Amino acid sequence: MLEINNLHASINGKEILKGLNLTVRAGEVHAIMGPNGAGKTTIFNIITGIYRPSQGQVFFQNQEITGLKPHQIVQKGIARTFQNIRLFPNMTCLENVMSGPHCHARTNYWSAILRTPAQHQEEKAIVEISSHRLHQVGLWEYRNELAKNLPYGKQRYLEIARALATSPQLLILDEPSSGLNDKESEELMELLQSLIAEGFTILLIEHDMNVVMGVSDWIAVMDMGSKIAEGIPNNIYNHPVVIEAYLGKEEE
Repeated sequence: MLEINNLHASINGKEILKGLNLTVRAGEVHAIMGPNGAGKTTIFNIITGIYRPSQGQVFFQNQEITGLKPHQIVQKGIARTFQNIRLFPNMTCLENVMSGPHCHARTNYWSAILRTPAQHQEEKAIVEISSHRLHQVGLWEYRNELAKNLPYGKQRYLEIARALATSPQLLILDEPSSGLNDKESEELMELLQSLIAEGFTILLIEHDMNVVMGVSDWIAVMDMGSKIAEGIPNNIYNHPVVIEAYLGKEEE
């Protein structure tokens, strides 16, 4: 589904990524872990067109997408959420989710003004998919509530619903459990598992070990811009290099 080859990135002269290689297989949950400053979010920003790498390539379904703009990436079939929630605070929940599928709209400016049958049909389809995704994340009852009035955890789910409404093949989630309580984290795991059953592929950055170990098929661990380990959850959990990166090395 996704392949990253020899990715390098520098920000303000500081090298953030150092020759990263990463493969995400279709129909799986692939997690990226690592301490703060490891370069995890930079990977997402490059995949989704926010940053350009100084070297390396990104392929999505065997097509190179390196350097494409964010709206082009979404049109290709990749959607994401952000570590710091990015919603339209003064729009309703339904309107926020509807902003997602508009990236695939085919009718133009004049069609919207003249309210042509094609535009009406397209708008109806956008409302239907947005309503479905709100139901799916448990926010339908809040559809007419302004996004800014939702509790933090529900804002997380709203952002996921908006990403889902773009009908992506690859869903990229940056710290989806951040700010969630234990019950909400369990519900998130159930949602992610249902999305895999629906046919999505998921790439996520996550700090909650229970979520990572509970839903991931494959885990890559980053430290200081490089991948230091990867494998199935059980192997990563007991990996000495991973333990050292998180907890430090015991002095002899």
